Amino acid sequence: MLRNWKSSPVVAVIALVGVTAVWGWTFIIVKDAIAKMPVMDFLAVRFSVAAIIMLVLNPLSLRHITFKCLWQGAILGVLLGSSYITQTFGLQWTSPAVSGFITGMSVVFTPVLAWLMLHRKINLYTWIAVALAIVGLALLSLHGWNFGGGELLTVACALFVAFHIIGLGAWSAKHNAYTLALVQIATVAVICLIAASPGGIMLPPDSSVWWTVGITAVLATALAFLVQTWAQSIISPTLTAVVLTMEPVFAGVFSVAVGSEQVTARLIIGAVCILAAMLIAQLKRGAKQTG
Repeated sequence: MLRNWKSSPVVAVIALVGVTAVWGWTFIIVKDAIAKMPVMDFLAVRFSVAAIIMLVLNPLSLRHITFKCLWQGAILGVLLGSSYITQTFGLQWTSPAVSGFITGMSVVFTPVLAWLMLHRKINLYTWIAVALAIVGLALLSLHGWNFGGGELLTVACALFVAFHIIGLGAWSAKHNAYTLALVQIATVAVICLIAASPGGIMLPPDSSVWWTVGITAVLATALAFLVQTWAQSIISPTLTAVVLTMEPVFAGVFSVAVGSEQVTARLIIGAVCILAAMLIAQLKRGAKQTG
């Protein structure tokens, strides 16, 4: 497995779990940062820094840019940027917990849209994995909610996430992973800069916010989307969506670690449901290959 790690589905899943761990951890540090500056300004700086860092570290990646890579990467970037913007504005009228749950509903939209767009069949194992993931997300996130404008915007976010996962699954194997990730991140940076520009773009006010920008730009953006772009050239969109539901699990784990949340049966059962969903989705793929 180690020799062929670049084409190993197991390594791809493990790497994606690592990405969700990073995203779960950044929930804690980003919360303090966006208390000091507008969310869209933070995202604009974060994605701009990530794009610049990626370009500086590997300027030769531009040699792999083709017209097809550019327009497909731009479409993926628009979907990704739209998911961030709709989620951010939705948070103005709904709680973070409900937002996290609805965003995680992309695990339902992904196999359905993959069936409609890519003609990928939805089997029983897939639906069991999706159902367990939904139950896990509900246990981790929901404590009562009403459906309104904020929730509707967040549903749009979940759809954008699902379309992004499906698009990445269809196109990632056709391009250099680094170059495609760079085009996506640069596109999101442009979108966020445009969205934040009407009121003037505010830079991080102190060193702690700059530190958060640096961490999220390098680990949670550049590295994370590079890993996702590579991983989705190997594993299916549905498995990707199931694995990404680990994000709220890690968010809960880190919240417990810093003392902002207590370990409860609800938290444990929710995490177990999501882990079981990942296992079933992976076993289904393994059984198919063995057969």
